[in-house]
Amino acid sequence: MNTLDQPVTVAVVGTHSTGKSTFLARLAHELRRTGLQVSTVADLGEQAQRMGLPILWNHTWTSTLWIMTRGISNELEAWLHGDVVLVDRAVPDALGYHRAALEYRGEACTPEGLAHLEMLARAHRDRYHLVFRTQLDPDIPLGTNKVRDGNQKFRALADRHVGAVMTELALPWLPLAADGHAVALTLATSFVAEQLGDDALPGPASATA
Repeated sequence: MNTLDQPVTVAVVGTHSTGKSTFLARLAHELRRTGLQVSTVADLGEQAQRMGLPILWNHTWTSTLWIMTRGISNELEAWLHGDVVLVDRAVPDALGYHRAALEYRGEACTPEGLAHLEMLARAHRDRYHLVFRTQLDPDIPLGTNKVRDGNQKFRALADRHVGAVMTELALPWLPLAADGHAVALTLATSFVAEQLGDDALPGPASATA
């Protein structure tokens, strides 16, 4: 899939408080148990907010560009330190959030601005070997372990727009339901084993991205 000298890269996308970080922490634990070096790339939302950049329904072109470019930079750095890289929010996720924020506020971005963000997302899409997309269950409340926006309308918009971006980019993904982490962990560890050709890991995946 990828001719670059890049580690196996597994990413998660989806609206907030749907289990992305929890799943990746469990996956990192399982992979490290096998002796693999695992690098992680964290969600940048809180860092952006601490810097004073608007996030969630206040997302702007500038904050989105910062998240996308910093995310790419962090991923490239992670390549140097792991057999596997786990990414909490693939780059296209930020584009979905920006579009959701624009719709929520009833605003529009310039065609040139959107084209630039779309170019970045499209150019980087092939850097992900396996992508999971969380499935929004509106009955599950927002988590309390992070400073979060309680706007359920925007949460649903973000879910829809992230999905639309993935479709537009023709970026395949596997569903990650709130009650489906065990199955997803098996798929992910098997996929990594298949890609690395490591007999010490679980057998080949029954599904690929």
